[in-house]
Amino acid sequence: MAPASKNIVEGAACAVIGVAMRFFTEDVHIPVFTLTKVGVVLIAIGGIQLLYGVYQAVSARSVE
Repeated sequence: MAPASKNIVEGAACAVIGVAMRFFTEDVHIPVFTLTKVGVVLIAIGGIQLLYGVYQAVSARSVE
């Protein structure tokens, strides 16, 4: 798998898991941190990775 498509798939998966955690773990309480905040962080990381994968794909096409 090309690095660009790998980053796109991983970023999308991370963002989807983050959205699921954000909306479906409000009632879960653990002592250290809340899972809704972890979901927000995963959304941000997934979005950044998704954008980087798109950047890699666009820059690879412009070189060819």
